Amino acid sequence: MTRLRMAVIGVGHLGQHHARILANMPDVDLVGVVDANPDQARTVAAKLGTEAYEHFEPLIGCVDAVSVVTPTIHHHAVASAFLNAGVPTLVEKPVCRTLAEADDLIALADAAGVPLQVGHIERFNPAFEELARRPIRPKFVEAERHGPFTGRSIDIGAVLDLMIHDLDLLLALVGGPVTRVAAVGAAVFGGYEDMVNARLEFENGCVAHVTASRITRHPKRRLRVWAPEGYAGIDFVTRKLTLVQQSAELREHGIRAEQLDAAAKARLKDEVFGRYLQVLNLDADRKFDQLTAELKHFIYCVRTGHGPRVSGRDGRDALELAERVLAALRAHPWEGSAEGPHGPKPPRPAGWLFPPIQIARPEAA
Repeated sequence: MTRLRMAVIGVGHLGQHHARILANMPDVDLVGVVDANPDQARTVAAKLGTEAYEHFEPLIGCVDAVSVVTPTIHHHAVASAFLNAGVPTLVEKPVCRTLAEADDLIALADAAGVPLQVGHIERFNPAFEELARRPIRPKFVEAERHGPFTGRSIDIGAVLDLMIHDLDLLLALVGGPVTRVAAVGAAVFGGYEDMVNARLEFENGCVAHVTASRITRHPKRRLRVWAPEGYAGIDFVTRKLTLVQQSAELREHGIRAEQLDAAAKARLKDEVFGRYLQVLNLDADRKFDQLTAELKHFIYCVRTGHGPRVSGRDGRDALELAERVLAALRAHPWEGSAEGPHGPKPPRPAGWLFPPIQIARPEAA
């Protein structure tokens, strides 16, 4: 098999892992890495035995596919240049800054007849893959995505940085359209929103509560689904899926707990899980690497022409829903009136929850 010539544009925190994985694939020839920081490009290139570039243009015409892992503000400029040249392109999430930019990339990919894949990596989490194969019709969903402040992706807020993962998963699992969006969020550090909660109502009756925070001390990434078929809970960190369903006896005959005598009620407490509610826990291989799976899928699509699991249109749909969340967030009245403060900047504090801790500052030299 001919080796696929590939390059990675942007080899910062995430991009260097794209490059590392591709460099170790036997059917890929990593011909170059690009970064605006030439020292970073040279460091990554030296480790992987490839060429370093400060600009991406010299690689157009020299690659069969490309992975774009730059800051979001550069996605359109970089991806459009490669798509214009007919090069299959993987773009990290969010697909672009605006819907117009996303629409342009989709049109370019369609015109060239090449795959455009968006890096919503949680679609490749084995716990979500397993859930997506089940006959479940979500009617209430809770999604939480919390993490510590990293200092990365500060050109966007928590919605486009974190929540967009779960918005994409919801659209894939529930479908659309979303008929109503309400949101509240706060910019703790004064820039973009650092924490946000959204309530989504779908046309099919599903309601979803989605929370994202990038100033939480301990990471939490989970999805909980209630449906007529039962309950499903995913821990994206441990890649664990928990399924709960009614037993055949309970589905067929039901149970009226209020009509039971004292002895039967006492037995019911011990029989709820087992006789009436059945539980299945599924654990994925802890060594499974989602980014490797995502890149392998992209390469498969490049070689076969198969449509990506997360297409440009999927990325656009997630971005559109994220923009609706942001619009609702900006319109939220903190005091419940049109005159009061709106948006991610909350009202001034009424006081201290506890006495301020005095932090000693280093003396100037």
